[in-house]
Amino acid sequence: MRLTKTMRLTAMAACAALAISACSTSSGDKKSSDQASGGSGKTGGSISVQLGEPQNGLVPQNTAESEGTQVLHGLFAGLVEYDNKTNEPKLRMAESIETTDSTVWTIKLKDGYTFHNGEKVTAQNYVDAWNYGANQDNAQQALPFFDKILGSDELAPGKDKKPTAKELKGLKVVDDKTFTVTLKAPFSQFKTMLGYNAFYPLPKAFFTDPKAFDDAPIGNGPFQMDGKWQHNQQIKVKRYDNFPAADGKAKLDSVTFKIYDKLETAYNDLRADNIQITNKLPISAMATVAQEFGDRYIYKPEASVGYLGFPIATNPAFAKADLRKAISMAIDRDAITKTIFSGTRKPADDFVSPIVPGYRQGACGDACKYDPAKAKELFTQAGGLPGNKLEIGYNADGGHKEWIEAVGNQLKNNLGIDVTFKPFEKFGKILDALGKKEYTGAFRMAWSMDYPSIEDYLRPIFSKIAIDNGSNYGGYVNEDFEALLAKADSAKTDAEGLKLYQQADDILLKDLPYIPVYTYMSSAAYTKTVKNVVVDAQNRIDLANVELA
Repeated sequence: MRLTKTMRLTAMAACAALAISACSTSSGDKKSSDQASGGSGKTGGSISVQLGEPQNGLVPQNTAESEGTQVLHGLFAGLVEYDNKTNEPKLRMAESIETTDSTVWTIKLKDGYTFHNGEKVTAQNYVDAWNYGANQDNAQQALPFFDKILGSDELAPGKDKKPTAKELKGLKVVDDKTFTVTLKAPFSQFKTMLGYNAFYPLPKAFFTDPKAFDDAPIGNGPFQMDGKWQHNQQIKVKRYDNFPAADGKAKLDSVTFKIYDKLETAYNDLRADNIQITNKLPISAMATVAQEFGDRYIYKPEASVGYLGFPIATNPAFAKADLRKAISMAIDRDAITKTIFSGTRKPADDFVSPIVPGYRQGACGDACKYDPAKAKELFTQAGGLPGNKLEIGYNADGGHKEWIEAVGNQLKNNLGIDVTFKPFEKFGKILDALGKKEYTGAFRMAWSMDYPSIEDYLRPIFSKIAIDNGSNYGGYVNEDFEALLAKADSAKTDAEGLKLYQQADDILLKDLPYIPVYTYMSSAAYTKTVKNVVVDAQNRIDLANVELA
Protein backbone atom coordinates (compact mmCIF):
# COMPACT_ATOMS: atom_id res chain seq x y z
CA MET A 1 0.00 0.00 0.00
CA ARG A 2 2.59 2.29 -2.19
CA LEU A 3 4.12 1.27 0.56
CA THR A 4 2.14 2.94 2.21
CA LYS A 5 1.58 0.08 -0.41
CA THR A 6 1.33 0.44 -3.13
CA MET A 7 1.56 -0.27 -2.99
CA ARG A 8 1.34 0.01 0.09
CA LEU A 9 3.85 1.72 2.04
CA THR A 10 3.21 1.67 5.67
CA ALA A 11 3.47 4.58 8.05
CA MET A 12 3.88 2.32 11.02
CA ALA A 13 5.29 2.76 14.48
CA ALA A 14 8.58 1.89 16.10
CA CYS A 15 10.01 2.08 19.75
CA ALA A 16 12.17 3.98 22.40
CA ALA A 17 15.39 5.97 22.29
CA LEU A 18 18.66 4.34 21.98
CA ALA A 19 22.21 4.12 21.52
CA ILE A 20 21.10 0.65 21.70
CA SER A 21 20.71 0.02 25.33
CA ALA A 22 17.96 2.14 26.73
CA CYS A 23 14.72 0.21 26.20
CA SER A 24 13.10 -2.43 28.33
CA THR A 25 12.72 -5.81 26.64
CA SER A 26 9.87 -6.88 28.87
CA SER A 27 6.59 -6.90 27.01
CA GLY A 28 4.44 -9.21 29.08
CA ASP A 29 2.13 -11.86 27.73
CA LYS A 30 1.05 -11.06 24.19
CA LYS A 31 -2.23 -12.03 22.64
CA SER A 32 -1.58 -14.28 19.64
CA SER A 33 -5.07 -14.27 18.18
CA ASP A 34 -6.67 -11.46 16.24
CA GLN A 35 -10.12 -11.20 17.73
CA ALA A 36 -11.81 -10.55 21.04
CA SER A 37 -14.38 -12.92 22.40
CA GLY A 38 -17.30 -12.96 24.76
CA GLY A 39 -20.28 -10.71 25.41
CA SER A 40 -23.24 -9.86 23.27
CA GLY A 41 -22.73 -6.87 21.04
CA LYS A 42 -24.90 -3.79 20.84
CA THR A 43 -26.26 -2.59 17.53
CA GLY A 44 -25.56 0.95 16.44
CA GLY A 45 -23.36 3.44 18.22
CA SER A 46 -20.32 5.45 17.21
CA ILE A 47 -16.59 5.09 17.77
CA SER A 48 -13.36 6.88 16.93
CA VAL A 49 -10.14 5.28 15.70
CA GLN A 50 -6.58 6.49 15.15
CA LEU A 51 -5.39 7.48 11.66
CA GLY A 52 -2.47 9.33 10.12
CA GLU A 53 -3.10 11.94 7.43
CA PRO A 54 -3.48 10.16 4.04
CA GLN A 55 -0.99 11.18 1.38
CA ASN A 56 -3.36 11.72 -1.56
CA GLY A 57 -7.05 12.20 -2.24
CA LEU A 58 -9.26 9.20 -1.49
CA VAL A 59 -9.41 7.80 -5.03
CA PRO A 60 -8.82 4.02 -5.00
CA GLN A 61 -6.56 4.08 -8.04
CA ASN A 62 -4.41 6.79 -6.44
CA THR A 63 -4.23 5.47 -2.89
CA ALA A 64 -1.10 3.47 -2.24
CA GLU A 65 -0.31 4.04 1.43
CA SER A 66 -1.65 2.60 4.64
CA GLU A 67 -3.65 5.57 5.96
CA GLY A 68 -5.77 6.17 2.86
CA THR A 69 -6.16 2.43 2.35
CA GLN A 70 -7.65 2.03 5.83
CA VAL A 71 -10.39 4.54 4.98
CA LEU A 72 -11.09 3.00 1.57
CA HIS A 73 -11.34 -0.44 3.19
CA GLY A 74 -14.57 0.75 4.79
CA LEU A 75 -15.87 2.84 1.89
CA PHE A 76 -15.47 0.22 -0.86
CA ALA A 77 -16.04 -3.49 -1.44
CA GLY A 78 -13.72 -5.30 -3.84
CA LEU A 79 -14.31 -8.12 -6.27
CA VAL A 80 -12.52 -10.38 -3.81
CA GLU A 81 -11.45 -10.04 -0.20
CA TYR A 82 -8.82 -11.89 1.80
CA ASP A 83 -9.58 -14.26 4.64
CA ASN A 84 -8.42 -12.68 7.90
CA LYS A 85 -6.80 -15.93 9.03
CA THR A 86 -5.51 -17.63 5.87
CA ASN A 87 -5.12 -14.66 3.47
CA GLU A 88 -6.82 -16.77 0.80
CA PRO A 89 -8.86 -14.73 -1.72
CA LYS A 90 -12.64 -15.08 -1.38
CA LEU A 91 -15.32 -13.77 -3.74
CA ARG A 92 -17.09 -10.64 -2.54
CA MET A 93 -18.55 -8.34 -5.22
CA ALA A 94 -17.80 -11.03 -7.78
CA GLU A 95 -20.19 -13.93 -8.22
CA SER A 96 -17.51 -15.75 -10.20
CA ILE A 97 -14.04 -15.19 -11.65
CA GLU A 98 -13.18 -17.85 -14.19
CA THR A 99 -10.47 -18.66 -16.72
CA THR A 100 -9.30 -21.66 -18.71
CA ASP A 101 -5.85 -20.36 -19.64
CA SER A 102 -4.95 -17.67 -17.05
CA THR A 103 -5.01 -15.14 -19.90
CA VAL A 104 -8.69 -14.47 -20.60
CA TRP A 105 -10.75 -14.00 -17.43
CA THR A 106 -14.54 -13.69 -17.17
CA ILE A 107 -15.86 -11.77 -14.17
CA LYS A 108 -19.53 -11.87 -13.19
CA LEU A 109 -20.92 -9.53 -10.53
CA LYS A 110 -23.43 -10.19 -7.78
CA ASP A 111 -26.74 -8.35 -7.72
CA GLY A 112 -27.73 -5.95 -4.99
CA TYR A 113 -24.79 -3.56 -4.84
CA THR A 114 -25.13 0.18 -5.30
CA PHE A 115 -22.84 3.13 -4.87
CA HIS A 116 -23.56 5.49 -2.00
CA ASN A 117 -25.34 7.88 -4.36
CA GLY A 118 -27.80 5.12 -5.34
CA GLU A 119 -26.18 4.28 -8.68
CA LYS A 120 -26.17 0.55 -9.42
CA VAL A 121 -22.73 -1.05 -9.59
CA THR A 122 -22.21 -2.51 -13.06
CA ALA A 123 -19.42 -4.02 -15.12
CA GLN A 124 -18.94 -0.66 -16.84
CA ASN A 125 -17.96 0.92 -13.52
CA TYR A 126 -15.02 -1.46 -13.26
CA VAL A 127 -13.94 -1.01 -16.86
CA ASP A 128 -14.10 2.78 -16.56
CA ALA A 129 -12.15 2.77 -13.30
CA TRP A 130 -9.41 0.50 -14.64
CA ASN A 131 -9.06 2.49 -17.86
CA TYR A 132 -8.65 5.63 -15.77
CA GLY A 133 -6.05 4.04 -13.52
CA ALA A 134 -4.08 2.62 -16.46
CA ASN A 135 -3.76 5.94 -18.34
CA GLN A 136 -0.48 7.61 -17.49
CA ASP A 137 -1.93 11.05 -18.16
CA ASN A 138 -3.99 10.59 -14.99
CA ALA A 139 -0.82 9.91 -12.96
CA GLN A 140 -2.44 7.39 -10.64
CA GLN A 141 -0.22 5.60 -8.12
CA ALA A 142 -1.72 2.21 -9.00
CA LEU A 143 -0.85 2.37 -12.69
CA PRO A 144 1.63 -0.56 -12.54
CA PHE A 145 -1.13 -2.92 -11.44
CA PHE A 146 -2.81 -2.58 -14.84
CA ASP A 147 0.37 -3.35 -16.74
CA LYS A 148 -0.61 -7.00 -17.22
CA ILE A 149 -3.79 -6.12 -19.15
CA LEU A 150 -3.67 -6.13 -22.94
CA GLY A 151 -3.35 -2.58 -24.27
CA SER A 152 -1.62 -1.13 -21.20
CA ASP A 153 1.43 -0.16 -23.26
CA GLU A 154 -0.74 2.13 -25.39
CA LEU A 155 -2.15 3.86 -22.30
CA ALA A 156 1.19 4.02 -20.50
CA PRO A 157 3.94 4.21 -23.15
CA GLY A 158 6.41 5.78 -20.73
CA LYS A 159 8.06 9.05 -19.88
CA ASP A 160 7.99 11.78 -22.54
CA LYS A 161 5.49 9.78 -24.61
CA LYS A 162 1.76 10.27 -25.02
CA PRO A 163 -0.91 7.56 -24.77
CA THR A 164 -2.09 6.37 -28.17
CA ALA A 165 -5.37 4.91 -26.88
CA LYS A 166 -8.09 5.83 -24.39
CA GLU A 167 -9.11 2.35 -23.32
CA LEU A 168 -7.46 -0.96 -22.52
CA LYS A 169 -7.94 -3.39 -25.39
CA GLY A 170 -8.16 -6.21 -22.89
CA LEU A 171 -11.34 -4.96 -21.19
CA LYS A 172 -14.75 -5.80 -22.68
CA VAL A 173 -18.20 -5.28 -21.16
CA VAL A 174 -20.49 -8.22 -21.95
CA ASP A 175 -23.53 -7.01 -20.02
CA ASP A 176 -24.30 -5.11 -16.81
CA LYS A 177 -23.09 -8.00 -14.68
CA THR A 178 -20.28 -9.39 -16.82
CA PHE A 179 -16.96 -8.24 -18.26
CA THR A 180 -13.88 -9.97 -19.60
CA VAL A 181 -10.23 -9.21 -19.01
CA THR A 182 -7.57 -10.31 -21.48
CA LEU A 183 -4.01 -10.19 -20.21
CA LYS A 184 -0.83 -9.83 -22.26
CA ALA A 185 0.31 -13.22 -21.02
CA PRO A 186 -0.91 -15.85 -18.57
CA PHE A 187 -0.90 -14.71 -14.95
CA SER A 188 -2.26 -17.31 -12.57
CA GLN A 189 -2.43 -14.92 -9.62
CA PHE A 190 -4.72 -12.42 -11.29
CA LYS A 191 -7.73 -13.42 -9.19
CA THR A 192 -5.70 -12.93 -6.01
CA MET A 193 -4.64 -9.50 -7.24
CA LEU A 194 -8.24 -8.29 -7.61
CA GLY A 195 -8.71 -7.65 -3.89
CA TYR A 196 -6.39 -4.65 -4.05
CA ASN A 197 -8.05 -1.22 -3.98
CA ALA A 198 -6.68 -0.32 -7.44
CA PHE A 199 -9.40 -2.60 -8.80
CA TYR A 200 -12.32 -1.00 -6.96
CA PRO A 201 -15.10 0.42 -9.19
CA LEU A 202 -15.80 4.12 -9.70
CA PRO A 203 -19.28 5.66 -10.12
CA LYS A 204 -20.18 7.92 -13.02
CA ALA A 205 -20.05 10.87 -10.64
CA PHE A 206 -16.29 10.49 -10.33
CA PHE A 207 -15.71 11.32 -13.99
CA THR A 208 -17.92 14.41 -13.71
CA ASP A 209 -15.71 15.91 -11.01
CA PRO A 210 -12.62 13.82 -10.12
CA LYS A 211 -11.20 16.52 -7.85
CA ALA A 212 -14.29 16.56 -5.64
CA PHE A 213 -13.84 12.83 -5.13
CA ASP A 214 -10.57 13.41 -3.28
CA ASP A 215 -12.31 14.70 -0.16
CA ALA A 216 -15.73 13.09 -0.58
CA PRO A 217 -15.44 9.72 -2.33
CA ILE A 218 -18.55 7.77 -3.32
CA GLY A 219 -17.93 4.11 -2.71
CA ASN A 220 -19.84 0.84 -2.77
CA GLY A 221 -18.86 -0.46 0.67
CA PRO A 222 -20.41 -0.83 4.13
CA PHE A 223 -19.64 2.78 5.13
CA GLN A 224 -20.22 6.06 3.30
CA MET A 225 -18.69 9.47 3.83
CA ASP A 226 -20.35 11.70 6.43
CA GLY A 227 -19.31 15.10 5.16
CA LYS A 228 -15.93 15.91 3.65
CA TRP A 229 -12.45 14.93 4.79
CA GLN A 230 -11.30 17.56 7.28
CA HIS A 231 -7.60 17.54 6.56
CA ASN A 232 -5.27 16.98 9.50
CA GLN A 233 -8.30 16.65 11.76
CA GLN A 234 -10.68 13.83 10.92
CA ILE A 235 -12.60 11.78 8.37
CA LYS A 236 -16.12 10.78 9.34
CA VAL A 237 -18.04 7.86 7.85
CA LYS A 238 -21.45 6.37 8.59
CA ARG A 239 -23.16 3.07 7.86
CA TYR A 240 -24.50 2.67 4.34
CA ASP A 241 -27.90 1.13 5.01
CA ASN A 242 -28.34 -0.20 1.48
CA PHE A 243 -25.25 -2.38 1.67
CA PRO A 244 -26.26 -6.07 1.43
CA ALA A 245 -26.73 -7.52 4.91
CA ALA A 246 -25.43 -10.92 3.76
CA ASP A 247 -22.10 -9.39 2.77
CA GLY A 248 -21.09 -7.66 5.98
CA LYS A 249 -23.36 -4.68 6.57
CA ALA A 250 -21.75 -2.40 9.15
CA LYS A 251 -22.94 -2.83 12.72
CA LEU A 252 -21.92 0.61 13.96
CA ASP A 253 -23.79 3.78 13.07
CA SER A 254 -20.61 5.73 12.42
CA VAL A 255 -16.85 5.85 12.73
CA THR A 256 -14.59 8.88 13.05
CA PHE A 257 -11.02 8.51 11.84
CA LYS A 258 -9.23 10.94 14.12
CA ILE A 259 -6.00 12.13 12.52
CA TYR A 260 -2.90 12.28 14.70
CA ASP A 261 0.64 13.55 14.12
CA LYS A 262 2.00 11.71 17.15
CA LEU A 263 1.28 8.13 18.16
CA GLU A 264 1.87 8.97 21.81
CA THR A 265 -1.06 11.40 21.71
CA ALA A 266 -3.28 8.77 20.09
CA TYR A 267 -2.28 6.18 22.69
CA ASN A 268 -3.07 8.56 25.55
CA ASP A 269 -6.47 9.18 23.97
CA LEU A 270 -7.00 5.42 23.74
CA ARG A 271 -6.21 5.00 27.42
CA ALA A 272 -8.73 7.74 28.19
CA ASP A 273 -11.34 6.13 25.87
CA ASN A 274 -11.37 9.23 23.67
CA ILE A 275 -10.69 6.86 20.79
CA GLN A 276 -11.60 3.20 20.90
CA ILE A 277 -9.10 1.48 18.56
CA THR A 278 -5.57 2.05 17.35
CA ASN A 279 -3.63 -0.24 15.02
CA LYS A 280 -0.37 1.64 15.60
CA LEU A 281 1.27 1.86 18.99
CA PRO A 282 4.11 4.17 20.05
CA ILE A 283 7.41 2.76 21.16
CA SER A 284 6.77 4.06 24.66
CA ALA A 285 3.80 1.69 25.01
CA MET A 286 5.48 -1.53 23.91
CA ALA A 287 6.78 -2.69 27.28
CA THR A 288 3.48 -2.29 29.15
CA VAL A 289 0.62 -2.46 26.63
CA ALA A 290 0.06 -6.22 27.04
CA GLN A 291 -0.27 -5.89 30.78
CA GLU A 292 -2.52 -2.84 30.58
CA PHE A 293 -4.88 -4.05 27.83
CA GLY A 294 -4.72 -7.83 28.30
CA ASP A 295 -6.93 -9.61 25.74
CA ARG A 296 -7.60 -6.25 24.11
CA TYR A 297 -4.01 -6.12 22.89
CA ILE A 298 -3.63 -7.69 19.44
CA TYR A 299 -0.25 -9.17 18.65
CA LYS A 300 0.18 -11.33 15.54
CA PRO A 301 2.32 -11.53 12.41
CA GLU A 302 1.42 -9.21 9.59
CA ALA A 303 2.56 -8.65 6.07
CA SER A 304 4.84 -5.63 6.33
CA VAL A 305 8.61 -5.37 6.00
CA GLY A 306 10.66 -2.39 7.17
CA TYR A 307 13.59 -1.24 5.04
CA LEU A 308 16.41 1.23 4.80
CA GLY A 309 16.28 2.53 1.23
CA PHE A 310 18.76 4.22 -1.11
CA PRO A 311 18.13 6.68 -3.97
CA ILE A 312 20.42 4.79 -6.32
CA ALA A 313 19.33 6.65 -9.46
CA THR A 314 19.83 10.16 -8.05
CA ASN A 315 22.78 9.76 -5.69
CA PRO A 316 25.87 8.02 -7.12
CA ALA A 317 27.29 7.68 -3.60
CA PHE A 318 25.00 4.66 -3.14
CA ALA A 319 25.68 3.08 -6.54
CA LYS A 320 27.81 0.15 -5.38
CA ALA A 321 26.04 -2.97 -4.18
CA ASP A 322 28.99 -3.85 -1.93
CA LEU A 323 28.64 -0.54 -0.12
CA ARG A 324 24.96 -1.21 0.50
CA LYS A 325 25.83 -4.72 1.66
CA ALA A 326 28.39 -3.30 4.08
CA ILE A 327 25.77 -1.00 5.57
CA SER A 328 23.40 -3.96 5.91
CA MET A 329 26.00 -6.08 7.72
CA ALA A 330 26.70 -3.21 10.13
CA ILE A 331 23.10 -3.24 11.38
CA ASP A 332 22.34 -5.35 14.45
CA ARG A 333 18.75 -6.34 13.65
CA ASP A 334 18.42 -8.51 16.72
CA ALA A 335 19.32 -5.65 19.05
CA ILE A 336 16.92 -3.27 17.34
CA THR A 337 13.94 -5.64 17.37
CA LYS A 338 14.50 -6.72 20.97
CA THR A 339 15.71 -3.50 22.57
CA ILE A 340 13.76 -0.85 20.72
CA PHE A 341 10.65 -2.79 19.78
CA SER A 342 10.47 -4.92 22.93
CA GLY A 343 10.26 -8.00 20.73
CA THR A 344 7.30 -6.74 18.71
CA ARG A 345 9.32 -6.85 15.49
CA LYS A 346 11.37 -9.69 14.03
CA PRO A 347 14.72 -9.41 12.20
CA ALA A 348 14.20 -9.49 8.43
CA ASP A 349 16.05 -12.03 6.30
CA ASP A 350 14.21 -11.62 2.98
CA PHE A 351 12.39 -8.99 0.95
CA VAL A 352 9.23 -11.06 1.42
CA SER A 353 7.09 -11.30 4.55
CA PRO A 354 7.23 -14.67 6.38
CA ILE A 355 3.44 -15.04 6.14
CA VAL A 356 3.46 -14.98 2.31
CA PRO A 357 4.02 -18.12 0.20
CA GLY A 358 7.50 -17.99 -1.31
CA TYR A 359 9.27 -16.59 1.74
CA ARG A 360 12.50 -18.45 2.52
CA GLN A 361 14.02 -18.27 5.97
CA GLY A 362 17.57 -16.95 5.79
CA ALA A 363 17.36 -16.12 2.09
CA CYS A 364 19.34 -12.90 2.60
CA GLY A 365 22.32 -14.89 3.87
CA ASP A 366 25.43 -13.09 5.14
CA ALA A 367 24.17 -9.72 3.87
CA CYS A 368 21.56 -9.62 6.64
CA LYS A 369 23.81 -11.07 9.38
CA TYR A 370 25.43 -8.71 11.84
CA ASP A 371 29.20 -8.74 11.28
CA PRO A 372 30.75 -5.34 12.03
CA ALA A 373 34.31 -6.41 11.21
CA LYS A 374 33.44 -7.70 7.75
CA ALA A 375 31.10 -4.74 7.24
CA LYS A 376 33.93 -2.27 7.89
CA GLU A 377 36.28 -4.17 5.58
CA LEU A 378 33.73 -4.29 2.76
CA PHE A 379 32.77 -0.64 3.29
CA THR A 380 36.42 0.40 2.90
CA GLN A 381 36.90 -1.78 -0.19
CA ALA A 382 33.80 -0.19 -1.76
CA GLY A 383 35.28 3.27 -1.33
CA GLY A 384 33.10 4.47 1.53
CA LEU A 385 30.84 7.50 1.36
CA PRO A 386 31.76 11.04 0.24
CA GLY A 387 32.96 13.03 3.24
CA ASN A 388 32.42 9.92 5.34
CA LYS A 389 28.86 11.16 5.94
CA LEU A 390 25.39 9.61 5.72
CA GLU A 391 21.98 11.23 6.16
CA ILE A 392 18.88 9.15 6.86
CA GLY A 393 15.39 10.55 6.30
CA TYR A 394 12.26 9.29 8.02
CA ASN A 395 8.66 10.31 8.68
CA ALA A 396 8.22 11.74 12.17
CA ASP A 397 4.51 10.90 12.38
CA GLY A 398 5.03 7.14 12.62
CA GLY A 399 7.23 6.62 15.67
CA HIS A 400 10.39 5.93 13.64
CA LYS A 401 12.83 8.33 15.29
CA GLU A 402 14.13 5.80 17.81
CA TRP A 403 14.94 2.91 15.52
CA ILE A 404 16.38 5.12 12.79
CA GLU A 405 18.66 6.79 15.33
CA ALA A 406 19.59 3.34 16.63
CA VAL A 407 20.62 2.27 13.13
CA GLY A 408 22.54 5.52 12.76
CA ASN A 409 24.44 4.92 15.99
CA GLN A 410 25.33 1.41 14.87
CA LEU A 411 26.61 2.64 11.51
CA LYS A 412 28.60 5.38 13.22
CA ASN A 413 30.22 2.92 15.62
CA ASN A 414 30.77 0.07 13.16
CA LEU A 415 31.70 1.96 9.99
CA GLY A 416 33.23 5.08 11.52
CA ILE A 417 30.97 7.47 9.62
CA ASP A 418 29.14 10.62 10.63
CA VAL A 419 25.38 9.96 10.53
CA THR A 420 22.74 12.69 10.63
CA PHE A 421 18.96 12.49 10.45
CA LYS A 422 16.26 14.35 8.56
CA PRO A 423 12.72 14.03 9.96
CA PHE A 424 9.81 14.72 7.62
CA GLU A 425 6.62 15.89 9.28
CA LYS A 426 4.40 13.29 7.62
CA PHE A 427 4.83 10.08 5.68
CA GLY A 428 3.31 11.72 2.63
CA LYS A 429 5.96 14.44 2.74
CA ILE A 430 8.89 12.06 2.47
CA LEU A 431 7.08 10.10 -0.27
CA ASP A 432 6.53 13.33 -2.20
CA ALA A 433 10.16 14.38 -1.78
CA LEU A 434 11.40 11.00 -2.96
CA GLY A 435 8.93 10.89 -5.84
CA LYS A 436 10.06 14.32 -7.05
CA LYS A 437 13.72 13.28 -6.56
CA GLU A 438 14.21 16.22 -4.20
CA TYR A 439 15.64 14.08 -1.40
CA THR A 440 18.84 12.12 -2.02
CA GLY A 441 19.71 10.71 1.40
CA ALA A 442 19.06 7.19 2.64
CA PHE A 443 15.50 6.78 3.82
CA ARG A 444 13.19 4.73 6.00
CA MET A 445 10.63 2.76 4.01
CA ALA A 446 8.20 -0.09 4.54
CA TRP A 447 5.94 -2.24 2.43
CA SER A 448 2.74 -4.10 3.20
CA MET A 449 1.21 -6.41 0.65
CA ASP A 450 -1.57 -5.20 -1.59
CA TYR A 451 -2.52 -8.83 -2.12
CA PRO A 452 -1.01 -12.04 -0.69
CA SER A 453 1.58 -12.90 -3.34
CA ILE A 454 5.38 -12.85 -3.48
CA GLU A 455 5.05 -10.91 -6.74
CA ASP A 456 3.60 -7.99 -4.82
CA TYR A 457 6.85 -7.62 -2.86
CA LEU A 458 8.86 -7.36 -6.06
CA ARG A 459 7.24 -5.51 -8.98
CA PRO A 460 5.54 -2.55 -7.21
CA ILE A 461 8.74 -1.58 -5.38
CA PHE A 462 11.63 -2.53 -7.65
CA SER A 463 10.44 -2.74 -11.28
CA LYS A 464 11.13 -0.12 -13.96
CA ILE A 465 7.48 0.76 -14.40
CA ALA A 466 7.23 1.54 -10.70
CA ILE A 467 9.80 4.34 -10.94
CA ASP A 468 7.39 6.87 -12.42
CA ASN A 469 4.17 5.04 -11.59
CA GLY A 470 4.66 3.14 -8.38
CA SER A 471 6.87 2.84 -5.33
CA ASN A 472 10.36 2.37 -6.77
CA TYR A 473 11.71 5.38 -4.90
CA GLY A 474 15.29 4.26 -5.29
CA GLY A 475 15.13 4.18 -9.09
CA TYR A 476 16.52 0.64 -9.11
CA VAL A 477 16.76 -1.07 -12.52
CA ASN A 478 18.03 -4.58 -13.29
CA GLU A 479 17.14 -6.16 -16.62
CA ASP A 480 17.68 -9.71 -15.34
CA PHE A 481 15.19 -8.96 -12.59
CA GLU A 482 12.71 -7.65 -15.15
CA ALA A 483 13.12 -10.75 -17.31
CA LEU A 484 12.50 -13.11 -14.39
CA LEU A 485 9.36 -11.22 -13.42
CA ALA A 486 8.06 -11.61 -16.97
CA LYS A 487 8.83 -15.34 -16.98
CA ALA A 488 7.21 -15.82 -13.59
CA ASP A 489 4.08 -13.99 -14.71
CA SER A 490 3.71 -16.39 -17.63
CA ALA A 491 4.42 -19.58 -15.72
CA LYS A 492 2.03 -22.43 -16.43
CA THR A 493 1.70 -23.46 -12.79
CA ASP A 494 1.76 -21.66 -9.45
CA ALA A 495 4.73 -23.77 -8.34
CA GLU A 496 6.75 -22.87 -11.43
CA GLY A 497 5.88 -19.20 -11.04
CA LEU A 498 6.85 -19.22 -7.38
CA LYS A 499 10.33 -20.54 -8.17
CA LEU A 500 10.88 -17.84 -10.79
CA TYR A 501 9.70 -15.09 -8.43
CA GLN A 502 12.16 -16.44 -5.87
CA GLN A 503 14.93 -16.18 -8.44
CA ALA A 504 13.95 -12.55 -8.99
CA ASP A 505 14.04 -12.09 -5.22
CA ASP A 506 17.56 -13.54 -5.21
CA ILE A 507 18.69 -10.76 -7.53
CA LEU A 508 17.34 -8.17 -5.10
CA LEU A 509 19.09 -9.91 -2.23
CA LYS A 510 22.36 -9.67 -4.14
CA ASP A 511 21.90 -6.04 -5.24
CA LEU A 512 20.22 -4.78 -2.03
CA PRO A 513 18.55 -1.67 -3.49
CA TYR A 514 16.85 -1.57 -0.08
CA ILE A 515 18.07 -3.21 3.12
CA PRO A 516 15.47 -5.41 4.86
CA VAL A 517 15.67 -4.56 8.57
CA TYR A 518 12.64 -6.06 10.29
CA THR A 519 9.25 -7.63 9.71
CA TYR A 520 6.19 -6.29 11.45
CA MET A 521 3.91 -7.79 14.02
CA SER A 522 0.45 -6.26 14.32
CA SER A 523 0.42 -4.31 17.55
CA ALA A 524 -3.03 -2.89 18.14
CA ALA A 525 -5.21 -2.20 21.15
CA TYR A 526 -8.79 -1.29 21.89
CA THR A 527 -10.89 -0.20 24.83
CA LYS A 528 -13.48 -2.11 26.85
CA THR A 529 -16.27 -0.29 25.02
CA VAL A 530 -15.87 -2.26 21.77
CA LYS A 531 -15.66 -5.91 20.71
CA ASN A 532 -15.09 -8.06 17.60
CA VAL A 533 -11.97 -6.07 16.72
CA VAL A 534 -9.97 -7.76 13.97
CA VAL A 535 -6.79 -6.51 12.28
CA ASP A 536 -5.93 -8.20 8.99
CA ALA A 537 -2.52 -9.10 7.56
CA GLN A 538 -2.32 -5.64 5.97
CA ASN A 539 -2.87 -4.04 9.38
CA ARG A 540 -6.34 -2.79 8.42
CA ILE A 541 -9.08 -2.73 11.02
CA ASP A 542 -12.20 -4.64 9.92
CA LEU A 543 -14.51 -1.84 11.01
CA ALA A 544 -17.68 -3.28 9.48
CA ASN A 545 -17.73 -6.05 12.09
CA VAL A 546 -16.84 -3.96 15.14
CA GLU A 547 -19.61 -3.64 17.73
CA LEU A 548 -20.10 -1.82 20.99
CA ALA A 549 -19.47 -4.14 23.91
